[in-house]
Amino acid sequence: MAARGETRAQVLATARILFSRQGYHATGINQVLAEADAPKGSLYFHFPGGKEELAAEAVGLGANELGQVIDAVIEDSPDPAAAIRTMAELLASRLEASDFLDGCPIATVALDASSDSAAVRDACCAGYDQWLTSIANYLARFGMSVDTASELALVALSSLEGALLLARTQRDATPVRRVADRVATLVSMELTQ
Repeated sequence: MAARGETRAQVLATARILFSRQGYHATGINQVLAEADAPKGSLYFHFPGGKEELAAEAVGLGANELGQVIDAVIEDSPDPAAAIRTMAELLASRLEASDFLDGCPIATVALDASSDSAAVRDACCAGYDQWLTSIANYLARFGMSVDTASELALVALSSLEGALLLARTQRDATPVRRVADRVATLVSMELTQ
């Protein structure tokens, strides 16, 4: 049997994948435990708040993981337009590699359960806020006002989220790449003003 921390981490990692792919309501605790190869009693031992606590932590884990990737991408990009395109290519490639199962680690849960659970909604909000802040701070470093950088971060993230949804539905990542090109152009135009 795995050590306490290992079991908890495995359950959480498995839940992150299942919740992001299937949503909150379609993901059962028995499925999470079975796929994590964890004992049945381990859920409430590790997550006393049950499925709701597990989902909130899983969303937070997925948001943090993608947030670290976003931060790395934008730090390695020569300019904001390149950062947008690189971020989109990463998301599109990830989606294609998963056979269109792995879109946004927050969106499926947010659509499915945010109206039912304050804890899940708060986790979704925190994840989106983390990403928006990273993008806005990056844009502001290129001379944009804080307000403009925040607005463009919102446009970029919202556009990519919508494109991911279309791509996942159509089983074609083209919308992600096309939206990224348009957003990159918009960001470039703003920088030249």
